[in-house]
Amino acid sequence: MTTSLELCEGTTFVDKPHTFAPDFPPPGSPDIEIARAVKPMPIQQLAQNRLGLGIEQVIPYGHYKAKLNLDNLRDGENVSPVSDDGSTTGKLVLVTAITPTPAGEGKTTTSIGLTDALNLLGINTSVCLREPSLGPCFGLKGGAAGGGRAQAIPMEDLNLHFNGDIHAITAAHNLLAAMIDNHIQWGNEQNIDSRRVVWRRVVDLNDRALRNVIVGLGGKVNGIPRETGFDITVASEIMAVLCLAENLEDLQKRLGDIIVAYRFDDAPVTARALGADGAMTVLLKDAMLPNLIQTLEYNPVFVHGGPFANIAHGCSSVAATRAALAVSDVVVTEAGFGADLGGEKFLDIKCRLSGLRPDAAVLVCTIRALKSQGGVEKADLNFENVTALQNGASNLVRHIQNLQQFGLTPVVCINRFPSDTEEEIAAVKALCLDLGVTAVCAEHWAKGGNGALELAQVVAEELAKPSPEVTLLYPDEISLEEKVTKVATKLYGASGVSFSAEAKKQMAVYTGMGFGHLPVCIAKTPYSFSSDPKALGAPDNHDLPVREMRLMAGAGFVVAVCGDVMTMPGLPASPAALNIRLDDNGLIEGLF
Repeated sequence: MTTSLELCEGTTFVDKPHTFAPDFPPPGSPDIEIARAVKPMPIQQLAQNRLGLGIEQVIPYGHYKAKLNLDNLRDGENVSPVSDDGSTTGKLVLVTAITPTPAGEGKTTTSIGLTDALNLLGINTSVCLREPSLGPCFGLKGGAAGGGRAQAIPMEDLNLHFNGDIHAITAAHNLLAAMIDNHIQWGNEQNIDSRRVVWRRVVDLNDRALRNVIVGLGGKVNGIPRETGFDITVASEIMAVLCLAENLEDLQKRLGDIIVAYRFDDAPVTARALGADGAMTVLLKDAMLPNLIQTLEYNPVFVHGGPFANIAHGCSSVAATRAALAVSDVVVTEAGFGADLGGEKFLDIKCRLSGLRPDAAVLVCTIRALKSQGGVEKADLNFENVTALQNGASNLVRHIQNLQQFGLTPVVCINRFPSDTEEEIAAVKALCLDLGVTAVCAEHWAKGGNGALELAQVVAEELAKPSPEVTLLYPDEISLEEKVTKVATKLYGASGVSFSAEAKKQMAVYTGMGFGHLPVCIAKTPYSFSSDPKALGAPDNHDLPVREMRLMAGAGFVVAVCGDVMTMPGLPASPAALNIRLDDNGLIEGLF
């Protein structure tokens, strides 16, 4: 293992024991067929050969998945140590993207392709990803294992239940909900105002019918009737807590700090006050351990946590990131949706609360997506249209400038499609050059790591430089209202923010409770810089409407819910679930 970045020579990790020569199906084949063309390396062999981990540090979940024992990882003789303050020797690369469109951008695919390519250059690299939610998998978006020749495997397991982490979060969340109602039923010692219970229930599926429900019907024996509802599990505060906790002790403290209701005297009631934090921690004990799988080219993939970036903070866990940095020279990690959501929250929330800082950044775009931002309909995206591309490139420009506000000069990755023309690519590269940014084409979807070698070389050159001075967008001490306004005006191009009367009242209450110093997490549509998903490009002088504020005292941030964004998505008219089934051989088909 090396402990510093070395390009192309001098790196000393063990060579891959597999000969990588799978019989891939033709280009354009379903992702699941491409994934099945590669026989995964046994997970303990991968952990030993690629990460230097011993048997006691790896907990297999079958042949090709595992969890990592963090305590042993800290004490292992064959890995770079994690110090008491959490510092490590590896370098961190943030992968984010332009605003998503139906044309596709490929952030996760690029994260995996870049990881494979860096390893081909001889740089010991791992990737950290989020766990896919069943909601989008059976809904519209599909899975989140990458695509084409840049995938994490086993992709079926990753996309469907995985190692049970999200189910554990669902159970812990709903246990707390049940204990709240049970407490009220049996005397209500905490004097909870049943009209002010703020802890809803969760399920990891898209189900609009559960957004608003009434519980406790059926007479005295069935509880106190009250209004509540369901969110999707990945929007649960417990998901955020899991992803930001440093260890089990920190996990239990954060769980105990969760505010679930208010008393008649307006005092908050926490999970700790109900005695629920211990049992919740027990349910999450194994879920707290990061998961390990692999890419199609046998490189390590750490997968842990899955908060959405449009309604949560959109980053994989601090624990997984630290673990990967302890055993890798470079760690690539992706942040959900565009750089205005996932990228901003990675920096202003995850980095602020953990002390982590990226050493380089990659901003992913596609020619198709830029033309889509320029107003081209999806059916016409395969035809050259430099004018529309240049119009839509305003979206790319703003994302570049936004990252520069944090002190990061990104490498722009043009995730290439077969329909992209040389003139279109040249236009994007020229635009980036004018901003002092390098743009590189990559074909990892079609060619795997070999298709991203130029991107990897440019990223490696960035990592060989002194690390950038990353600055956060706002200081802790300004007000919650100022923080939301700062994000809206500095990153979204808004002229201002309209806070509802309820949101203003909530901010005043949270500040009075001592939480005004917390960072803010903007929940809004991911499809535009504005709150209008149809506003393409880089809209400016718009108003950001904030309808409510939600305190996440355990996670350590305050959510600003904007426009009509929902924390429980609904299924589309033709959900992906209609096409997912088992074939005659018992293999899954229709998953993407």
